[in-house]
Amino acid sequence: MKTNIRYHRQTILAEIGSHGQTLINKSKIAIIGLGALGTVAAELLLRTGVNNLTLIDNDTIEESNLQRQLLFQESDLKKNKVTSAKHHLLKINKTAKIKVIPTRLTKTNINLLTNHNLILDCTDNLETRFLINDFCKQHHLPWIYASAIKTHGYVMPILPEGPCLRCFLKNSPIETCSASGVLNTITTSIAALQVTQAIKIITNKVTKPKLYYYNIYSPELKIITINRNSKCCKIN
Repeated sequence: MKTNIRYHRQTILAEIGSHGQTLINKSKIAIIGLGALGTVAAELLLRTGVNNLTLIDNDTIEESNLQRQLLFQESDLKKNKVTSAKHHLLKINKTAKIKVIPTRLTKTNINLLTNHNLILDCTDNLETRFLINDFCKQHHLPWIYASAIKTHGYVMPILPEGPCLRCFLKNSPIETCSASGVLNTITTSIAALQVTQAIKIITNKVTKPKLYYYNIYSPELKIITINRNSKCCKIN
């Protein structure tokens, strides 16, 4: 399939255009966490034309994941998430360059995120999110925070010059999907919103560092302004 045919429906969009599609095709994006958010984000990015992806996750696939982690099937049970994700993604685009790192992101290996245009947080814990936040601040990298639980979720593009995660989120216990539950339509919707923000960033469109809250069951959408905290943004 010719590339111009595959992405034609996007290229004719005024928001993308041929130049924007070229930027998408040339971008290199890392996704941290290949769960409900990460599997949807990875597939959408690949189908959008992002042909260079790095997938980082140390988990294996459990039966309870199949409710919302859309890339996976019963035949993937007990397999590593990033390896299985790569297998399915290459069926969509066999020429894509997909690097898999089946490990947990830590302070000792955080440099794996260098040489990327954009980082997508699809994790489920604050420790990793703050690690991503501080690294990206230090290296002036844009990244996108996303989370979802029950029937609601959040997305925020975090830019080098704007407010960071620590400006609005503190170290505190958070709910988990295993304890509180989650609807698969919210994880899919939040991932789609996250990828839309990613497309805007990599095509150099104006992106506002706002916190987006969406409850799909109500439904309710809020756009929240986050003020930059000079104390937590002093990382050089």
